[in-house]
Amino acid sequence: MLRLSDLDYAYPDDLVAQHPCKPRDHARLMVVDRATGAIEHRRFDDLPGYFAPGAVMVVNDTRVFPARLFGTKDGTGARVEVFLLRELNPERFLWEALVAPARKLRIGNHIHFEGDLTAEVLDTTNARGRAIRFDFHGTPEELHARLDAIGGTPLPPYIKRDADDDDIEDYQTIFAEHRGAVAAPTAGLHFTPDLLRRVKAAGAAVAPITLHVGIGTFKMIEVEDVAKHQMDGETFVIPDATARCVDAARAAGHPVTAIGTTSVRALEANVLPNGHLHAGAGWTDKFIHPPYTFRAVDRLVTNFHMPRSSLLLLVSAFAGHALTKEAYRIAVEERYRLFSYGDAMLIL
Repeated sequence: MLRLSDLDYAYPDDLVAQHPCKPRDHARLMVVDRATGAIEHRRFDDLPGYFAPGAVMVVNDTRVFPARLFGTKDGTGARVEVFLLRELNPERFLWEALVAPARKLRIGNHIHFEGDLTAEVLDTTNARGRAIRFDFHGTPEELHARLDAIGGTPLPPYIKRDADDDDIEDYQTIFAEHRGAVAAPTAGLHFTPDLLRRVKAAGAAVAPITLHVGIGTFKMIEVEDVAKHQMDGETFVIPDATARCVDAARAAGHPVTAIGTTSVRALEANVLPNGHLHAGAGWTDKFIHPPYTFRAVDRLVTNFHMPRSSLLLLVSAFAGHALTKEAYRIAVEERYRLFSYGDAMLIL
């Protein structure tokens, strides 16, 4: 049984990537072979060489929206930060958000934003959260456009700088289509249109799923018995075409490669007892930790994750804890760039 301390590793602060590699696909790629334990050092644009006809690559097509807003509290004019988490009721303009400073925003308070947009605090939720309602006359789509205009890119807390104009594009994958994430599915950030073309030219099918990444992706595990950690729920969609594509590949013995831990969670949460992938939409708090038998995913592309995170625990379940620990030791030794804007690994 893994303990919380098993998810620790030391790294110098200067390995935490503050900006992405440019071009995106020139990031480093560590290739880890589970069967042999071999570790190779490649570049991300070498990835197409690991695909062959019949293979499937599953990508997360969620789109990050500018979730970080700043406003002022009515009466005092105090500056407050509002981090939008998810839309509760589009027609009523209801959202769940984190607010700071939380102690100064109580039920009934109003927040004033740029362009005469206001919101009322209606209720409290978990972990500093508030249910807020925007005073807005228009459609939900028009409110989205207004929020996008005044909001900022929700960079992770370990990126120690303010978001800039480059992050609007940099913190978005080329697959991004469906708005709803407050964090990027970061393994997908390394892809370029040309790299995607080369993957398809190798004969692989590219199949999308949607999992709207929530703020819980940055939630650290705090219980010593890691199996007792509670995941936050996130919404997902598995299209019919993707379910058929994955099922056909597995039936024919072709590998399914998940791009990112979010793709893994969506797929593994929807495997039926008969082994087929269930298509549909829903909500999942799937928590993957050792020991775990993967039934939908054969290979994984992922970034290097924070210590004591559920993401690192998922990688340990997939690659094995000892091999994962060794790969991370080598990554630090070889000065791989870490976390959201950092380098990647392919686990075979």
